[in-house]
Amino acid sequence: MCGIVGYVGHRDAVPVLLEGLQRLEYRGYDSAGLALVHRGRLKTHKAAVRVRELKEQVGKAPGVVGIAHTRWATHGEVTDVNAHPHTDTASRFAVVHNGIVENSDELRAKLTAQGVPLVSETDTEALAHLIAAAAEQHESLEEAVRAALRGVEGTYGLVVLDSRRPNELVVARNGSPIVLGVGEGEMFIASDVAALVRHTQRVVYLEDGEIATVRAGDFETSGRAETVDLADEDYQLGEFPDFMRKEMAEQPEAVRRALRGRLDTRFATARLGGLRLDPRDLRAVRRVKFLGCGTAYYAGQVGANLVEELARIPADAEPASEFRYRNPVVDPDTLYVAISQSGETLDTLAAVQELKRKGGNVIGAVNVVGSAVARECGSGVFLHAGPEVSVASTKAYTNMAVSFAMLALWLGRVRDLSAHHGTRLVTAMQQLPEQIASILETDYEVAAIARKYAHAKHMFFIGRVRGWPVAREGAQKLKEISYVHAEAYQAAELKHGPLALIDAEMPSVVVVPQDELLAKNIGTIEQIKARGGPVIVVTNADLPDGLADAVLRVPRNEPELDPILLTIPLQMLAYHVASALGRDIDKPRNLAKSVTVE
Repeated sequence: MCGIVGYVGHRDAVPVLLEGLQRLEYRGYDSAGLALVHRGRLKTHKAAVRVRELKEQVGKAPGVVGIAHTRWATHGEVTDVNAHPHTDTASRFAVVHNGIVENSDELRAKLTAQGVPLVSETDTEALAHLIAAAAEQHESLEEAVRAALRGVEGTYGLVVLDSRRPNELVVARNGSPIVLGVGEGEMFIASDVAALVRHTQRVVYLEDGEIATVRAGDFETSGRAETVDLADEDYQLGEFPDFMRKEMAEQPEAVRRALRGRLDTRFATARLGGLRLDPRDLRAVRRVKFLGCGTAYYAGQVGANLVEELARIPADAEPASEFRYRNPVVDPDTLYVAISQSGETLDTLAAVQELKRKGGNVIGAVNVVGSAVARECGSGVFLHAGPEVSVASTKAYTNMAVSFAMLALWLGRVRDLSAHHGTRLVTAMQQLPEQIASILETDYEVAAIARKYAHAKHMFFIGRVRGWPVAREGAQKLKEISYVHAEAYQAAELKHGPLALIDAEMPSVVVVPQDELLAKNIGTIEQIKARGGPVIVVTNADLPDGLADAVLRVPRNEPELDPILLTIPLQMLAYHVASALGRDIDKPRNLAKSVTVE
């Protein structure tokens, strides 16, 4: 969840480190810091501030090798002392770390018993002292790091700087991502390629258990360099005030990329070549299970509904964080779909590893080539959403749902879904980009509704069947960026308890598709109105005049694809409520983009 940057080369390290931290600040922004070596001495600058404030504090510190970190707190409060980098007692070694040392208490107790003074509350500080102790027994820094890590339990992506070896850095990975950037006479290190693409497109992804020594002119590791298809412009705001606004606007083009080359009009189906499944393999699938966390889990619910509707195969979605711990029964005839925008979500990765251990058939649905989930699965669906920086996912969620619609169509066409219905759905998918663009053009109207209800302390989001995962994702978006308490309920469950909370101060956002359940959804709205509750409806249906206090309209598509379009206005609503409340939309409190810890 933290951002890590390292540099060794021929230019001033500080601008490279700070620019990289700014690119990674979405991964954690509780505090920031950096360490440099100059004239054989270690210099650290760190504080419980954002990167822009750290930049003001550091100024023009000299040094051509350094490491930097932006923190999402796990051990210890948000303070200057707990910020990274952490050093040993002699200030010879500096360490930046992403992950959780699970035996931290034990290690800290041993260090204290040995008379080592600990100044922070973090697990990372223990690593610095362990490496310092190991260095007394080993000639090379890599050997010292390797020896120190033998006693460490948990996850880590870490970079180590030794003031006595100012020409090299040592990096290690176990469960938390680390990638090397290969330059001309210089090397870069980061926890995400976002920090590298301004300088190089040649990268090396470290595998779990791997340790590498990095120098300006070379690196020593078992991985091979590869080229990433990303550019610096992908991480620029351009004309937009923040990344969430930018990424919502990019959804029409993102969906076009997801669909491109995957729809087969001749045979009225879809083809997802990355799955490496032939028709016989697809027919052997007896159940589909989607695994994800947060927004990815809700996208999985959309996917499960689509698979059951189109392929008539039992399907469901489950939080990956629960799946990995409940000793699941793994069926060899089930197709498991692991969903992660970053491809580094630790709970999802652990679920994949559990499935593989038990012989499960698992594919990935990820947005980052070369990510841990992608490599662990070996095959899957690339989302083609493009880099997503804002903590609140928008375009990645939409592309997940679109990809699962194609998967469901493909599974359906090798079974009993007719060519007529296949053609109907292929045509409907081709219409999605333009329809999403038309929804985004209603931004002014959505903003007005958001301002009207931004004062609310609580909101309900209500949906039924196809609208249920839409409601859940809508509530998630509102709570995570506006801090308004929002709960999603299935429409029929209101009368089993939650209806007691309805009053004039509790708005309800009701998802109402034009489908066979329209009359029941209208009945739900009338129940809420009868108790004085304000109602905002998201719909593509023709509703009675005066039924709702506010209406967010989307164009009609085929009923199976309604959830994709109905979600877009809820993204916009959450954005404008957060904006009206003055929230830091791209960096909501207590959260981070890529969840690489438990």
